[in-house]
Amino acid sequence: MATIRIQAEPFDPAAETAVLTGGRGDVGATVAFTGFCRDEGGRLSALELEHYPGMAEAEIARIAGEAQARWSLSGLTVIHRHGLIRPGEPIVLVLAASAHRRAAFEAAEFMMDYLKTRAPFWKREHLKDGTAGAWVEAKESDDAATERWG
Repeated sequence: MATIRIQAEPFDPAAETAVLTGGRGDVGATVAFTGFCRDEGGRLSALELEHYPGMAEAEIARIAGEAQARWSLSGLTVIHRHGLIRPGEPIVLVLAASAHRRAAFEAAEFMMDYLKTRAPFWKREHLKDGTAGAWVEAKESDDAATERWG
């Protein structure tokens, strides 16, 4: 069973790891990826993330189910923030647990490649000069990374 949350408030990766692994003897490895908002060379004051509630959770749960079918996981947690996020603040957490490290690494990477390219989020830059910047487009390199999973 995967834990999927979309929330405005920040998360604590260590606390989430403790929830996932607490009292369990079957977990031999966890891999955590935390993505942060960058300031894009000092020009960005915030990143605004929008989503369709319900739809985003269902789509992330669908791909989490695919990860669980492909790799032998003891658990999977995906937390993605929405709203206005400032540089240095966390945006996303993917936490994969398994009996062995390879499954945890690959599942976490698979989830992040998917989240980066296909999760139903829209990102808009807010610039330090007070103007709203462009909507962020997906990068070809991110699409190529996702396609390798077939």
